[in-house]
Amino acid sequence: MARWRFNLPLLLLAALQPWLALAEHSFENTAIVRTVELGGALVHVTTTYAIKALEDGSSVYTLAIPRDEHQKTSWLEVKIKGQSAILPLDLVGQDIKTGILYYAAELPKPLKLNATTNLVVETVQTHATYPWPAEAGQKDPQSLKYETELLVLSPYVTAVQRTKIRTPSPQVHSFTKPEGLEAFTLEDPVTKSGATLTYGPYKNIPQSTSEDFVEDKQKRVTVHYECDFPVIEISKLTRAAEISHWGANLNIEDNIVLHNGGPKLKGHFSRLEHQSSAYFGRSPPHVIPGMTLHLPAGIQNVYYYDFIGNVSTSRLRTAPSVPKGSPSTQFSVLELKPRYPVLGGWNYSFTLGWDSPLRDSAGYDSKTGKWVVAIPVMTPIPSAVIDQAEVKIVLPEGATDFDFYPPFPASMNEVASHITYLDTIGRPTITLHYNQLTDKHSGIIYVTYRVPFSAHMKKPLAVATAFIGVFVLALTWRRVDTRIQRQK
Repeated sequence: MARWRFNLPLLLLAALQPWLALAEHSFENTAIVRTVELGGALVHVTTTYAIKALEDGSSVYTLAIPRDEHQKTSWLEVKIKGQSAILPLDLVGQDIKTGILYYAAELPKPLKLNATTNLVVETVQTHATYPWPAEAGQKDPQSLKYETELLVLSPYVTAVQRTKIRTPSPQVHSFTKPEGLEAFTLEDPVTKSGATLTYGPYKNIPQSTSEDFVEDKQKRVTVHYECDFPVIEISKLTRAAEISHWGANLNIEDNIVLHNGGPKLKGHFSRLEHQSSAYFGRSPPHVIPGMTLHLPAGIQNVYYYDFIGNVSTSRLRTAPSVPKGSPSTQFSVLELKPRYPVLGGWNYSFTLGWDSPLRDSAGYDSKTGKWVVAIPVMTPIPSAVIDQAEVKIVLPEGATDFDFYPPFPASMNEVASHITYLDTIGRPTITLHYNQLTDKHSGIIYVTYRVPFSAHMKKPLAVATAFIGVFVLALTWRRVDTRIQRQK
């Protein structure tokens, strides 16, 4: 389940003390293994907790997330290892002194005394890395830095834990070697093997969410590594999905502001250097020459343009429509190439849109008398973060009793009216606002509504009225003498 940086009401420290006092006696961690997969704009973190119940009937496990890590986290889910079901997760409070936030994960069934299980916590962090150096020449490599806290905090006693940090390439310029952890290990605090840094194992760690432990024992580590692919960020995405029953069509249009979050260009841009790099197939990693997007099958009338006009450097390979209800493994491939190479710190704004048959994403529920339409939240862009997203769904004119079911909560919802050509009263419009989207958020928004027969007749009546009005106006105009003076 996705977790967002909402302004949720948090419990005070005094209210948390009874909860934590009960929690720390329910479980113990026999092992904790955290794996950090470093990248560009996104960092994937997987933490596995091997837990053992200390009481009969223990069913709620408490997770502790530091405030700094929580602010960077845009996706958070918990599963039992080997299972696909996502466990219910609730934010129960925050420690004001340490800034630690506490989540309660409900197990599928209570554990008996000394029973064990493995919890897998998966998070995606956005804007967790930054370019270092902040500027680079056109032919220079790209290096990033990542900072995190070393020890995994927990309100339970931990027998052993280790942290693995994996970089995209073995080229690691520097990494922190923590000191002052002799109480937990006598071995080398960190080892490097290829592109993997291993911190630990650290043994016999007490309950680590107290203020004293955080101040005295917690360490901060930094990894400076080389990244061989661009840092793609979408500053703003505005998606408009217009449903048309008369045309049996679903039109989707995306207005995208692309930003390269890599090191800024040092000096001036050289077209000659760029062309020579492209010729030899050695394009610098901090340059975005293009992107490959997977669009739905069965689309048509695809268009791609920017402020100047149509961009003809793209290439599209469409796939035929897939019958509704059958598993779909096909998709259309769009090789999108901007009008100019997007270097570090540069922006590029463009519009991408297409039409698709409404039958591919809509259905009619005869029991409720409602139409059900599936609208994708976004088109996934690999390894990219979308800072702000606005999804606008325009329903047919005259639609009533409409509702929507997003795959995860939006930061804000709006319902308004949209008027376009040949409309009379306007079309109901649902707008959802999101922040910090990743490829994990590529879900489906289901919209339900009714369209009475009278609503279907509004458009032809509007067209007929317009034609009759023009005809009457023309007849009237021919019979009106607009001359100032008649000729004798």
